[in-house]
Amino acid sequence: MTIDSLQYNGICRCGKEHRMETEFAMIESGCLKNLSGYLSKYGIQGYTVAVYDENTYAATADRHPSVDLDIILDPTDLHANEHGVSLLMEKLPSCAEVLIAIGSGTIHDITRYCAYIKKAEFVSCPTAASVDGFCSSVAAMTWNGCKKTLTAVAPKIVIADTDVFMNAPIRLTRSGFGDMIGKYIALTDWKIANILTNEFYCDRIAQITFEATQSVLESVDGIIEGKPQAYERLMYGLLLSGLAMQMIGNSRPASGAEHHISHLIEMAPVGLDISSNALHGEKVGVGTLLAIEEYKRLATASKISFLDYTEFNRQTIVNVFGETMTEEILKENEHDAAISVTSSALRAHWNELCEEIEKLPEIEFLRNVYLKFGVKSQLSDIGLDDVISTKLLDYSPMVRNRLTLMRLRGAIKIGEHN
Repeated sequence: MTIDSLQYNGICRCGKEHRMETEFAMIESGCLKNLSGYLSKYGIQGYTVAVYDENTYAATADRHPSVDLDIILDPTDLHANEHGVSLLMEKLPSCAEVLIAIGSGTIHDITRYCAYIKKAEFVSCPTAASVDGFCSSVAAMTWNGCKKTLTAVAPKIVIADTDVFMNAPIRLTRSGFGDMIGKYIALTDWKIANILTNEFYCDRIAQITFEATQSVLESVDGIIEGKPQAYERLMYGLLLSGLAMQMIGNSRPASGAEHHISHLIEMAPVGLDISSNALHGEKVGVGTLLAIEEYKRLATASKISFLDYTEFNRQTIVNVFGETMTEEILKENEHDAAISVTSSALRAHWNELCEEIEKLPEIEFLRNVYLKFGVKSQLSDIGLDDVISTKLLDYSPMVRNRLTLMRLRGAIKIGEHN
């Protein structure tokens, strides 16, 4: 299975020119063994460094590519943060020209960010179908305690060996499923922002992402049965999601309220007294169910009223995030993405918004799929008390200045007409 990314280059019917940094992706049994051939074919040359952690080095023991240097990081407490970046930068020689990430999400984010710092070429070799960021041109990092999307380097090529990612721990595969299912909310939030504020929206990108998500949902039985084609469809969907982000130049098609819930949990703000060791996709999967349930609740309310949107209160931010992180949160929310949304705009477009929400999968259907596949579906599954759900809905929009329906919840009141 191959993806010729360059087919997405050029002027789109949305009126914009999309430019792809990733030229090619291969999803095939044994393809990692031929990495040198792919590097040569796509003109990737220079001093090559392969970056693993100890687990992914062992998982690829029979197919390590021939490179100038292998760097193997200790996976203990290894995260995509300033510490992880420092660990790799200390080991990288000054002559490194091509950085090859052979691992899952954390290795990729650390390596792609270091490639950006060193102005090096970047190559992606996923060892698990665990996240959608393999093709991303940004790195999802926790920086100074806050979740940040930092400029990085997209891979020129992606080589995903089916033999390797099929044999990754099933928890990682379930995490990738959770990350993909989150696209339902991300796409809904994007369309809602387009309706309310005329934010740029490309229906081609949205359709590509939606179809990839649907394909993943329909592949669950095959993954459970261990069918390579089903695993490849999951990886294909994860890669397409990253390519969609490249097409638009940001994470809008792939990240909405569900990711903001995940990010808030990862940040573990002092005012919420929460902590979770769940994987990124596990948190996104749970956040997706929370968001769908809340969106459906709002859309089906018999009586509803609207207020003008108001910005977040500084004292509330201090109470949730503490003094240390408050300035970062305030900086993130400068030029609030929702400040122009008035009560009259919400009222005028409410039926249209509800039509978009109606397209979301039914919550019970998704819960049953999660249960069948063994995917974490409740806050208690990721180590949190279910009573924290309301606070997660209230405060998660603060972590990213992006217009979502969740960000507008305070302006939508159930119980009376206006």
